[in-house]
Parts: sequence; C-alpha cells; structure tokens
Amino acid sequence: MSPTAIWPLHDTAASRRCEAQAALDLPTHTLMQRAGVAVARLALALAPHAGRTWILAGPGNNGGDGLEAAALLRRAGKRVSVSLLAAASMPADAAASLARAREAGVTIDHSPTPPEALRGDDLAIDALFGLGLARPPQGRAALGIASLNAGAAPVLAVDLPSGLEADHGQAFDPCVVARWTLALLTLKPGLFTAAGRDHAGDLWFDDLGIHADPETAAATLVAAPPIGWPPRRHASHKGTHGDAWIVGGAAGMAGAALLAARAASAAGAGRVLLLPLDPAAPRLDLLQPELMHRPASVLHDRDVPLETATVVVGCGGGEVVREWLPVLISRAGRLLLDADALNALAADPPLAQAVTTRASRGRSTVVTPHPLEAARLLGIDRLEVQADRRAAAQTLAERLSATVVLKGSGSIISSPGHRPRINASGNAALATAGTGDVLAGWIAGLWAQGFGAEDAAALGAYTHGLAAGTVDADGPVLGPLEASRLIDRLRALRA
Repeated sequence: MSPTAIWPLHDTAASRRCEAQAALDLPTHTLMQRAGVAVARLALALAPHAGRTWILAGPGNNGGDGLEAAALLRRAGKRVSVSLLAAASMPADAAASLARAREAGVTIDHSPTPPEALRGDDLAIDALFGLGLARPPQGRAALGIASLNAGAAPVLAVDLPSGLEADHGQAFDPCVVARWTLALLTLKPGLFTAAGRDHAGDLWFDDLGIHADPETAAATLVAAPPIGWPPRRHASHKGTHGDAWIVGGAAGMAGAALLAARAASAAGAGRVLLLPLDPAAPRLDLLQPELMHRPASVLHDRDVPLETATVVVGCGGGEVVREWLPVLISRAGRLLLDADALNALAADPPLAQAVTTRASRGRSTVVTPHPLEAARLLGIDRLEVQADRRAAAQTLAERLSATVVLKGSGSIISSPGHRPRINASGNAALATAGTGDVLAGWIAGLWAQGFGAEDAAALGAYTHGLAAGTVDADGPVLGPLEASRLIDRLRALRA
C-alpha cells in the first residue's frame, strides 16, 4: 500500500454493486481472469521457490479466482493441486475457470485436505469463501479450514480469510489464519478491525483495474498521517501552542495522570498543568519539572481560563472524578473524557446529557472508550460493541455529539455526520497498562495546538500506534511496550 494514501473501505453491499457494474462493463469472465492473474502473480512473488501449491477452492467466485490462479501457476511450471469443495453446479464464470484449470493439467479432487502433507517451503492458497459469509463454516469447509490452519505451509488468502466476516471483522469458528491476504476489487472494513488483522496477516490489494467510487465507502482507512504536524513558527512562544490541563490521579492512581501529562507535553502543548485528584499526592511536577502542578480546587475559581484550555479528565480518576465533571463539562473549551470519567457518564444520564449539549454552545468533546466503556455508555453488552465496532462508535458519537475514538485493534474514529475512520497503525505491544492514558494526553496535546477534534483524534491515534512499531535505542519491542517508553517514542516521532 502507498504510505501517503487515505483508502476507502467498501462493505459487502458496496463491493457487490461495484462487482456487478464491472461485470456489465467488461467482457465475460474478464474480472475473474484478472483476479486469477493477481493471485498467481502475488503467489509467485511471495513464494517463488514453493515446491508445491495447494489451493482450497470454494463453490463461488472466490473459488473461481483460485482456479484461475491454479491454471496460471501450473503453466508457470508449478506443482499445483486444487481441493474443490463445490456443489454439482457452479456460477458460469467459476465453471469456465474450472475448465481452464483442467486444461492446464491441474490436479483437482474434492477432499478437504491436501493430497500430501505440505511443508514449510510449500504454499497454501485459501480460495474457499469470499464476501457474504454469514454463519460459521461447517462440514467439509470447516475441515478444509482446519487443514489450512494446521499445515506447515504459509497461507495466502484470496480477498478475505475464509471465516472472516467482511464488514465488521468478526471471526467465525473456524476461521483461516493467513500469512498474507490479497484483497481484490475493494478493501473491506473487516480486514482492519476486530479480529481482522489477526486473521489477515500482511495485506495486499489489487483493484483489478476497477476504481470503486469512494463516495460509496462505508469508512476510510487511516494508513498514513491524516494531517501534518502542527506548525511551530519561529516567532511563536509557549502560549501560542495551547494549554493542556490533566485532571485525574485519584488515590493510588497518580501514575495515570502523570503519563497523560507527559504525553501532552511530548505532543507539543505549550503548557501542561497537572491537577491530581488525591490531595495527598506527591508533587508530580518534581518528576518532570516541565509540568505545572495545581490543586484540583482551582477548578472552582471563575478566573481560571478553562474556556480556552484543552482539558483531559478521567485518567486514574476513580470514583472521585465524578464530583469534578459538572464544572469541567460546563466550562472547558475542549474536553477529552477518558476512563473513569466515561464510567461516571454511563452511571449518570444527566451528566451524559450535559456533554451532548456542549456542541450547541460551540464546545468540542472527544471521548476515548475501550469496548467495555463504550458498552456501558450505550447500555449494551461488550460483545455487541465488538460485533459492529463502526456502528457502536458512530452511535456513541451521535448520542454525545462528540468525536469518539473506540480503542482496540483497528481503532474507530467517528464524529457526528462524518464517515468513520479506521486506524491502521498499532500492534499488541500496546496492550499494557497506561498506554490508554498516553493516548488521551497525546491527543489533547495535539488538539491544544489548534487542530479540530476529529483531526487531532485521527492523527493522535495513528501516531500512537505508529510509535509502537518503531525501533528505539534498545531495539525493537518483541513483547509488551511500557507506557513510559511509548512516550519517548512519540517524542522522537514529533521531533
């Protein structure tokens, strides 16, 4: 993929419409033949020395794509076998591809397992199911997926890993775990969120010469910084770059607020004020003298300029954060709600309604829930959130009149009336304590410098994930990434 593009993501319905239109515009069988060329070409590039190639083909067009690739690979001198799990009749295009594969001398049987055990230097191609799968694979299809997953050979999935739902990234049981996936015609949202990335592996894309209408996309993929860093003019000063206020750190949780404050400073906020909610908290500014320590009681001072500040509330907030929310919701010019602040909103509908009314007063809000926090705010189960992450984020954005960053694999950035964005960066190294606090502070530090809420959220989420994949002085992180070390990486990116 290009490192500079913002990619449209088309759901099943839009992809079907694009496919149908292409079939009308092109000569018969052209689209499937193009798909076969794309699969064969990538297979030869990824596994040029594969001794054997086994293709598990299904009954529809996805299977036809695999059969086209089989014919081409056989003509290229490869040992190719196909397990065709098809009914007595196949779509006309797929039937034509089956005939071509037989003419090319491809070995075809109907077993859900390869003719002989594959080795690590062989290649398996998953062409079983594509778009439209709505239930768990069963029978011979399930056995075929088990064979792909249990085999030693790496798997190249055609369009989607079989068993992965295209629109929401739900993985049925069983579901192929691919080393690579070649998306065809359109990019599907499910490849990038929920279980998609765990099952798709490294992603490749071929539009088959058809340019799907971006206006019909269900979401967009943030696969590069969506906007440049805030400019820092030579004649600027600290006041030019905004104030970030971090309100959090109840008893025993001061570290969460400190992480958020350090991240806001690393992002470039001109001044970062840290207001711990534990009156007995140590002077955290002594741990990082660039930070400015204030007691939480100053929030009741009408002369304190909250209206021009970017305020983060909730990081390590505990139960005590609830008593500070009314004044912050009422006065903060830009308000980011995280963690315990979100739980307080879920338990207190009038507080949530007060957040919603901020937009009518020209004040912006960002909320950064993980799936359980989003479920509490929506009054549903966490599994329902994960079943349709885009819809959950968009519903929450509309309900709160706020920009939502629904965290997780393929974080969703949603704002009222806008098409959702799916963040492409990040990895499991971020699954450690405190990285969410860092994200909250990092977004706030960017937001304080003049971005709109959605741009700050998208840039913050993308660079937060990007930092988890960079190499620092200690080398690459092979396991969990500590939140403090993440801040150092973010600061290096910002520089």
